[in-house]
Amino acid sequence: MAVKQNEKNWTHIDWELQDVTPRMIDWFWSNMEKAYVLWHPSQHVELYWPIKPNEKFIGAIHVAPQKWSDGTLFAPHIRFEDVATLPEDIADLIVYDHAVVVAAIALFEKDFKPDNPIIAYRIHQWEKTDFGVRGLSSAIPVSEDPLEGKERGLVWAKHAAEEVANWEVFLPNLYKLYSVVKDRPEANPFHSLKVERAGKMLRYTEI
Repeated sequence: MAVKQNEKNWTHIDWELQDVTPRMIDWFWSNMEKAYVLWHPSQHVELYWPIKPNEKFIGAIHVAPQKWSDGTLFAPHIRFEDVATLPEDIADLIVYDHAVVVAAIALFEKDFKPDNPIIAYRIHQWEKTDFGVRGLSSAIPVSEDPLEGKERGLVWAKHAAEEVANWEVFLPNLYKLYSVVKDRPEANPFHSLKVERAGKMLRYTEI
């Protein structure tokens, strides 16, 4: 996976996965608690949802406790954002036809309030290929928090690259297992994360 950084300290990872479909990754984001430890077995702790994405995806909040390779232990509170309301320079990053944008609004439990200002964005985007999917993941600091500097971007890149690679290992089988759970959004929610662009306007087509 290729890692790049720019003068704004934005960090990007290009990636490709075999035998994974865009729909599988769409499904994953609404069902993260089912696979959070599998996503990064050595660094993730159990995920939970203060606001679940059962009926509404945008605005759902999950807490993702984790310990990165440099020893940092934290519990980011992460909210799903609407691509239509992103700042223009961030929306311009989205070039593939599926995307999820999450905003970190607290890094520790003691600091969490639902209306906290955004500390950083993470964007994951992907599209179908002949072999599976290709994608781009980005870390975009917004605040001056020390956990979001240039060196930390490289630590995030290592962590995120390992997460993405693990999708190829577990996601096709997990998606298939849960395909038997039908018409029960409380147990097996699904939201399409397909996006479309018209000029500068970007929107989700189904949520």
